[in-house]
Amino acid sequence: MQDLHLKVLRTDVAGMPLEWINYQQAAKLHALDQVVYDVGQTVYRIHGGISAVSGQRSRITVRAVIATCGVHPGHGHNHPAYSPPLCNTSLFKRDQNLCLYCGDQFRDIELSRDHVTPISRGGQDIWSNVVTACKRCNNHKADRSPEQAGLELIAIPFIPTHAEYIFLQSKQILADQMDFLLAHFPRNSPLLERIDKSLIEHEATGEH
Repeated sequence: MQDLHLKVLRTDVAGMPLEWINYQQAAKLHALDQVVYDVGQTVYRIHGGISAVSGQRSRITVRAVIATCGVHPGHGHNHPAYSPPLCNTSLFKRDQNLCLYCGDQFRDIELSRDHVTPISRGGQDIWSNVVTACKRCNNHKADRSPEQAGLELIAIPFIPTHAEYIFLQSKQILADQMDFLLAHFPRNSPLLERIDKSLIEHEATGEH
């Protein structure tokens, strides 16, 4: 039995990570002959119908990483001004579920998004101005700067690149996929020190 929750990493022909896709989307790309090459371990073996001509049953093997032709709609992610969409799930993962004020680790439900410079004081709801904070620290800080609240940030907020954002989006990443993502992380990426190796799954399972 295959784990249908496993995602496939789609890249362009140069190996630049583009997005996560499910097994149906991957199978469709194979069927439309849009896959230039694929690498990594097999995550799905999908069986179709039997050909009336050959009598053979069709089968598509989907690997962990597939490179596709054409231009992805989000090809502007390489622009210097690019900033990925901001959401709490990715923000909390960026900050390792740590409150960046007290330094303790919490579950998602116990965390909140804090604006370092409050919006009421001209701050923006952008990656470089938000941090993960426990609700106690967030309530204590209130509508003040960290300095005014007697708090100190334990890490500087940063804007993820597209490859970093793809990493932040996924809960389960195969080792083959992680290699592609890491190859496109900036050398000074704060995530290189934060990556939890337990998030990397080394085996895929079964057949479909």
